[in-house]
Amino acid sequence: MLKFAPILLALIYGYVMFRVSTWRTARELDAKSTELADPVLKRLTDQMAAALDLPRIKVHIYEIEPVNGLAAADGRIFITRGFFNKYKAGEVSAEELSSVIAHELGHVALGHSRRRMIDFSGQNAMRTALAMILNRFIPGVGGWIAQTAMSLLSARLSRADEYEADEYAAALLVKAGIGTAPQKSLFHKLEDLTKSRGGTIPAWMMSHPKTSERIAAIEKLERKWDKLG
Repeated sequence: MLKFAPILLALIYGYVMFRVSTWRTARELDAKSTELADPVLKRLTDQMAAALDLPRIKVHIYEIEPVNGLAAADGRIFITRGFFNKYKAGEVSAEELSSVIAHELGHVALGHSRRRMIDFSGQNAMRTALAMILNRFIPGVGGWIAQTAMSLLSARLSRADEYEADEYAAALLVKAGIGTAPQKSLFHKLEDLTKSRGGTIPAWMMSHPKTSERIAAIEKLERKWDKLG
């Protein structure tokens, strides 16, 4: 039993740390967010709400400058002030911003926050177990190898979540009469908007898929739907 104590403690630690992180994030969002009030975006979110048989979709603006969208663990959807400013400046269309909202709705609907809690706890236990085994053979280096392996696994799981949320968003946008064109056009702009360059590091090390691969996945869905339709 004592042999498994470090792994059990790692599981508990991972769960507690995720809960603490979720609590801190919720407090931060409560303190720095207001409800989005834009008539054009409301018309589009109302279309998506009707497609989902919901009375409305409530979206908040998170008062930070980085361009991003966020699905909180409690199910709330956020767009950063930086992203909203890009929309107001004409760099992002209302339809493109609505595709971000649809993507974040996908994270909520597919239970990704809960899955990440489980993943985080499990990966923490796996990291501990792997480090214990490797340190027997390569002392001093085993922990680093275990950390690197789990980081790569975490990035891969995160990319899988992004693909799933993209697929959910594409289906919702089509059903709402908005279509996937804004989703794809936003992907083309995303690297410039976020000041990132996806090609500088290998895709398998990134927490998000490469832009070209996300667009290709949506176009594959479109071809599939065309055949079914």
